[in-house]
Amino acid sequence: MKHGLTAPNFGTFGDITRLVEFTREADAAGWDGFFLWDHLQTIDLPPDGPVIDPWIAMAAIASQTERLRLGAMVTPLSRRRPWKVARETVTLDHLSNGRLIVGAGIGGDYYREFSGFGEPVGDRLHAAKLDEALEILDRLWTGESVTFDGEHYHLENITFNPTPVQQPRIPIWLAGIWPGTKPFQRAAKWDGIFPLYRPDGVFPPEEIRAMVDYIRRFRTSEAPFDVVISTKSHEPGKTDPLPSDEYLSELAALEDAGVTWSMQGLHLAASIDEVLAVIRQGPPQVDRPRG
Repeated sequence: MKHGLTAPNFGTFGDITRLVEFTREADAAGWDGFFLWDHLQTIDLPPDGPVIDPWIAMAAIASQTERLRLGAMVTPLSRRRPWKVARETVTLDHLSNGRLIVGAGIGGDYYREFSGFGEPVGDRLHAAKLDEALEILDRLWTGESVTFDGEHYHLENITFNPTPVQQPRIPIWLAGIWPGTKPFQRAAKWDGIFPLYRPDGVFPPEEIRAMVDYIRRFRTSEAPFDVVISTKSHEPGKTDPLPSDEYLSELAALEDAGVTWSMQGLHLAASIDEVLAVIRQGPPQVDRPRG
């Protein structure tokens, strides 16, 4: 199991210089990945609160780290032009020497990131645009000529180069709320699933197994497939001690159930010192003897 950190692209993390410092610390501390939320605005802060662009931030992170995987968890592709995302992702993949992961989902309007800008709102519409955008990304990444005539997007004889460092493609993780069906059928076509965090806590191992079994019914590839879950989240005002035996045992059980990545959330209201303390503690050592 790999261990990553997730952070909002606002609040304490809305200062790009400070964010890059956090990611350098995470790289040095042995974390496997650092992933940013992808929002245009937020209702969790005053109207003038700082919000940074995650894609430009990822370019800065890629240039200042050596081993961290990085990406947006997750990007609502239905509010993006897929050909623009194709250019951005390949550029980031080269800048990071093959460390980018693309997280994608249908998006929601909780932060008015559709309705506030005059964009249509609706899960079915967003899902249809997501499916078309994923196909366009995958085809443009090949470097071959692409003609695409969909309901929402149209391309005529378009060729993009260079191709990504990662082959056969940049990994794509899809978000979904379990026990939904369509998002998990969609994810089975790609490279991973990121079931969204539930307020009642971490997914129990038996639900992970059921999720994995369901996805396998729709897999047509023998390629590796990631199961990515949010686990322990940092609480502001607290500097966490070393992970407890109970927490490490929970992670081990989740790994046995099929989880390949655990994500620890960093809180938007955490202080700089709190964030640094969590990062410098390093990832959980699930196999480390306790004493």
